Amino acid sequence: MTISTKLLGMASAGVLLAGQLALVPVASASDPSMVEEGKALAFTRKKGNCLACHIMAGGKAAGNIAPPLGAMQSRYKSKAELKAQIADATVKNPETSMPPFGRHKILSDAEIDKVVEFVWSL
Repeated sequence: MTISTKLLGMASAGVLLAGQLALVPVASASDPSMVEEGKALAFTRKKGNCLACHIMAGGKAAGNIAPPLGAMQSRYKSKAELKAQIADATVKNPETSMPPFGRHKILSDAEIDKVVEFVWSL
């Protein structure tokens, strides 16, 4: 095998690898206004009240009975998985102290979507 044949083979492998990387799904960027609306809902005591239990960026007087909210894109595979957790955490953990925001209609589906956008951005 000549050097030019080896280089051609390496170049072909690089093109193949680049083509495969293009197929890897990338998390969609969140709409900044949805993130801000979600943050307001998460911080509002009459709605999400996430700060009662969670520490998160931008929050003051946060609780410490639940995990800190950060690096969420590495903790959840998708926004849908995160939404399911927020909507009803009792599905995965019946003993959780987290309220089922969706099932108990504490937050509407649209409000949960906004909270998901905010939490996903952390």
